[in-house]
This record gives sequence, C-alpha cells and structure tokens, in this order.
Amino acid sequence: MAEGSFFAGLEPDRLRPERQLAILSEASCNGAIVSFVGMVRDEGGAVERLILDHHPVLTQQSLEAIAREALSRFDVSRVHIVHRCGTVGPGEPIVFAAAAALHRRAAFEAVDYLMDRLKMDAIFWKREEGATGSQWIEPTDADYADRERW
Repeated sequence: MAEGSFFAGLEPDRLRPERQLAILSEASCNGAIVSFVGMVRDEGGAVERLILDHHPVLTQQSLEAIAREALSRFDVSRVHIVHRCGTVGPGEPIVFAAAAALHRRAAFEAVDYLMDRLKMDAIFWKREEGATGSQWIEPTDADYADRERW
C-alpha cells in the first residue's frame, strides 16, 4: 500500500460535513473521495438528545488508531475522521468518515471499514435521552458481525 496520511479529530461543537469534505479535497488530489456522514436518529421523536461521553486522550488515540489501520489496510492516500462528542440532537451529524484514493473501490472499502470500526472500537460512552428516560447504547449482534467481516 502507498504511504498515506490521516486526520482524526473530536468535535465538541456542531459538525459541518461540507467543511470537512472541503478540507479533505484540498489536501488530496486523487481520483476518488468517498465520504459518509452519520446522523443522530430521531426514532420517531423518542430521542431528544444523544450524549457522547469520552476521555479526551483515550478517545483521540482510538480514532487515530482506526485511521492508521485503514491506511495500512487499503490502497488509500488519505483518511479523514471527525467525530462529535458531547450532546447531539436528532438529525445532527455525529460522524464524518472519508477516504481518498486513486480508484473508487479502495475508497469505498476504506470508509466502510472505518464506520464498522468507529461504531465498535472508538472509545465513547453513548446514551440516548428522551421523554421516557435515559438508556445506554450497547453494540448489537449486527455491529459485532459487521466488525468481524474485516
């Protein structure tokens, strides 16, 4: 694989995916950029907010490790991850994950990998709050199966 670079960061304020895509586009002159934006689900109005507790150092290190692993695994030149922390409302962006590569397939695969790894291995403690109370979010069997694909 070609040697690449990455950016991995935590965002305590509103995540602006269009800004992140512009930053990646300026840093990369490849044939393909693939990006994914994850949003806080509304769940029919039941979720009023998602709270992402984190440890500033450990969470940052986990994001960087995932980015480095994607670079070493796929033929991509750049990986870009920005993940919200703190309180996020329904419909707001929670994560931006992207990869740049000479060819689209590697970029698509890298982003798919990033999301499976971020969902399971990024160090966050997630809970949803709503009218019926608060509940911690735990990985599902499907989440474990998705990570095992890699």
